[in-house]
Amino acid sequence: MAEHIVEAPAPGKILRVHVEEGKPVAEGDRICVLEALKMELPIAAPVGGTVRAVHVSPGQTVEAGDPLVDIEASP
Repeated sequence: MAEHIVEAPAPGKILRVHVEEGKPVAEGDRICVLEALKMELPIAAPVGGTVRAVHVSPGQTVEAGDPLVDIEASP
């Protein structure tokens, strides 16, 4: 199985995290919400699978390219 690392598309602050480690996620499900340039950017899962790691929490500041979540893709 392939692992996908979801990265921050822009610098900003994490407002909400919608996933938990070990839980399933479907392609297109909301992973988290990032505030960047005073706009809320919902971040969606690029693949379906199992969340292996959550690297962020609400209130945390991230830079573009920082890892947000690792997803182990379903076959």
